Amino acid sequence: MADKDKQLIITIGREYGSGGHAIGEMLAEKLGIGFYDAEIIQHLSEKKGIKKETLSKYDEKPSPVLMNRSVRGYSTSLEEAVAEMQFKMIRKIAASGESFVLIGRCGETVLSKYDCLIRLFVLGDMDSRITRIMKRKRVSRKEAQKLIKTTDKRRKAYHNYYSDGKWGDSRTYDLTINSSRLGVEGTAEFLEEYIRRRTS
Repeated sequence: MADKDKQLIITIGREYGSGGHAIGEMLAEKLGIGFYDAEIIQHLSEKKGIKKETLSKYDEKPSPVLMNRSVRGYSTSLEEAVAEMQFKMIRKIAASGESFVLIGRCGETVLSKYDCLIRLFVLGDMDSRITRIMKRKRVSRKEAQKLIKTTDKRRKAYHNYYSDGKWGDSRTYDLTINSSRLGVEGTAEFLEEYIRRRTS
């Protein structure tokens, strides 16, 4: 059973290619707590009986405002429906008392009422991000640049649509960090120390 008195929730916003996902996984492992990214989609798929591929198609996607309309107060946007289902699932996990790391999904706003919340944002130098995406996706430099531009634009629009603060704005988070300075592993180690100091 989760111990709510010792609960720790870490949310990580991230630029595409900054290694935020990997850093989050490392932190979760170092701290011995849960980790959620695409796992939220898997949980929803199992609970709602909707194919994971269908949910993933609308995951962290901004609502198409011009095509969206409201019927009796409810949005007809599939992007909004999936977002709200995820937010509800995230709040349910937090309410259980579980400690975890959450990647993206406007976590710092969705879970803002929790005193045990630590809000992080991971960014990176463009060259480092391009190199990382080229290697991970096996694409050219030009393709990597395009992926970074389009993904960051989508994440920003999604975040700013649902959140109180602005995506990437240091005032929205407890700490923003450039992973290019220490590398992914070094950044995870630095953040682990920061979190342990915050919670000691």
